[in-house]
Amino acid sequence: MKIFRIAAGISLVGFLAGCSVGPKYSRPAVETPTAYKEAPPRSFEQAGIWRPAQPADQEHRGKWWEVFGDPQLNALEEQVTISNQDLKAAEARFQEARALVRFNRASEFPTISVGPSASYVKDSNNTPAFPNPVSRSGGNDFVLPFDLSYEIDLWGSIRHGVAAAREEAQASSADVATASLSLHAEVAIDYFELRNADMQKQILDNTVKAYTDAYNLTKTRFDGGASPRSDVAQAKTQLDDTRVEDTDVTVERAAYEHAIAVLIGKPPAEFSLAPDPLDLDPPVIPASMPSELLERRPDIAAAERRVAEANEQIGIARAAYYPTLNLDGTAGFESTHLSNLLDGPQALWAVGPQLVETLFDTGRRHATSQAAWENFDALTANYRQTTLTAFQEVEDNLAALRILEQEAQQQHEATASADDWLDVSTNRYKGGVDNYLQVIIAQTTDLSNQRNQADILRRRLDASVLLIKALGGGWDVSQLPTRASLR
Repeated sequence: MKIFRIAAGISLVGFLAGCSVGPKYSRPAVETPTAYKEAPPRSFEQAGIWRPAQPADQEHRGKWWEVFGDPQLNALEEQVTISNQDLKAAEARFQEARALVRFNRASEFPTISVGPSASYVKDSNNTPAFPNPVSRSGGNDFVLPFDLSYEIDLWGSIRHGVAAAREEAQASSADVATASLSLHAEVAIDYFELRNADMQKQILDNTVKAYTDAYNLTKTRFDGGASPRSDVAQAKTQLDDTRVEDTDVTVERAAYEHAIAVLIGKPPAEFSLAPDPLDLDPPVIPASMPSELLERRPDIAAAERRVAEANEQIGIARAAYYPTLNLDGTAGFESTHLSNLLDGPQALWAVGPQLVETLFDTGRRHATSQAAWENFDALTANYRQTTLTAFQEVEDNLAALRILEQEAQQQHEATASADDWLDVSTNRYKGGVDNYLQVIIAQTTDLSNQRNQADILRRRLDASVLLIKALGGGWDVSQLPTRASLR
């Protein structure tokens, strides 16, 4: 019967240890559109901007910048992966989260400690145990104890803590992917901005040369008495203004070059890019359905994992209402002589359970539980807001690409018309039909159209980068570390 009672007690403890309090987790519901409003598939496929994602698109998962076909951009992006300090910080935070998983898992096992001690003990001559005042001498006391402490996880508090740590580690892994995606996108945008500055510089250099020729023409006509002095003044003013613009564009270029240097982990003084005017076509972007966006955005995945973590925190708060069962034990040796400390007769041991229940805490557990629920609600709202923002970013950049595609065609025609007008105005001036003011107006219009055409190309490339970023850059939730790997 004694053996039966012991076995029954062990079975009961094992059964209770399998219990877990707390709500069962399910991913919060999110309203998902069936299609993107700004991306009619037929028109986008015809325009060469958009096409449905294909299995082959996964071949370069992560290295989305390669779709632009620019070797210099590819080299810069690779340096971001290796040397960017913000990315290194995000990776270190992920490793910290992994370590905290191991820290929490340690509570699933007993803690064993040892505390050897040696002392010389002399009792008082007036010790109550010795009624006769007999003088007592001191003695040695050598102790080698091993202490065991183990909390039996009756209500799943420890398991909830381990699960919460794992979900935070998964969220931190998604944070690394989010940081990587953002940093690589920033490099691409800064790179296109810099190349656009090179394009603007080229346009202005050519314009300064043309305006110099026009200025020399007005001087020749003035010297020959065919034009008034005002023509020379107008031509000189136009030339000087354009030279100022030509110089000013280098300020913007320098700022983007410095920004790229920092993003790839180099001091600006040690980095430079040779001028190379922007000459790229926006790529065709493989796109997924809206329902897939929840699986492809790392920031959405991080937000969802933190909702799951908050759900585990509710379980921990609930478990605090129930008693805790600790198993404490001590075993070791004690002797007055070091030479026989480890002999059998010197052994000592003690073991026993301790059940602790809080009877009154002035509402502390209730407040903790309420705080856990409010945190869960807040993170759920944050998750839903993150998904809404993601859909907005996709729609914004789809609209930008669609509208800029049309605007680029219109601008191409406007630039061609401005070129023709300038040719006609210049020829009429040379023929004495028009005054130089007409040439000035045509020159200003032509330069504005050329610069705007280059800027539209830059905006289309930026929108392409931002759309790829909004779609997750080829990432998906399968790249999160599994629960089993977070040990």
